[in-house]
Amino acid sequence: MNRITQVFAQLKQADRPGLIPFITAGDPDLATSLVLVRTLVAAGADVIELGFPFSDPMADGPTIQAASERALAAGTSLAGVLSLVAEVRRESQVPIVLMGYFNPVYRYGVERFAVDAAAAGVDGLLLVDLPPEEADEVLPALKLHGIDIITLLAPTTPPERMKRLAELGSGYLYYVSMTGVTGSKKLDPEEIRQAVTEVRKLSPIPVGVGFGITTAEDAAIVGSYADAVVVGSALVKVIADHAHQPDLQQQVHRFITDLRQGLENCR
Repeated sequence: MNRITQVFAQLKQADRPGLIPFITAGDPDLATSLVLVRTLVAAGADVIELGFPFSDPMADGPTIQAASERALAAGTSLAGVLSLVAEVRRESQVPIVLMGYFNPVYRYGVERFAVDAAAAGVDGLLLVDLPPEEADEVLPALKLHGIDIITLLAPTTPPERMKRLAELGSGYLYYVSMTGVTGSKKLDPEEIRQAVTEVRKLSPIPVGVGFGITTAEDAAIVGSYADAVVVGSALVKVIADHAHQPDLQQQVHRFITDLRQGLENCR
């Protein structure tokens, strides 16, 4: 049983939703990202998504785009992100999913990436721009080295395609709660609830819901029916607002603790 599966089994037994925060690795620099991962774990994160920066993050809104630009300007590379994960593994077994775009993985070399990512302690990979028709470019290598492929499902995904994506995925399925880029629009709770119900008919894999979750109240609403809540842009904004300030860790810890508290009694 890998780390992701183990955590979701524990969450199911406890009857509570998981909290999956997203940060861009290298924003504002890799050393700070290591400190922030420690902070996320201490504040109650169940799984952590680490974004690896890319120069053309087309699925992301302005907040995460800016974080990628800052990380790239700081010299962050995919190899550097893997080194960060290896450092985390010296002290924590928190599941880590790398999230980003296929180009950096392709340039790194898919086989080499799978070997190095597994050695570093990566548990899952989410490539936002890899369609199911091209999944065979990465899936065999990831499976060989025990890395889950996290697939994205959206409100606009046709039923047959959604079924295929659900069958491809492992670890957990990431349901995008709305159309558009990250950090945009507001939640429609009933619409999301119905969508999660439909996704559960396609796969026994846990369903995490992200996009548009910014407050403890949002997290509680989504957590009442999803297996996990993913929070990205709102957290990245906290980091941007307090980067290089002495209260950065405190602000991040407070933000995650508030979300965690919102999830505690939502069922």
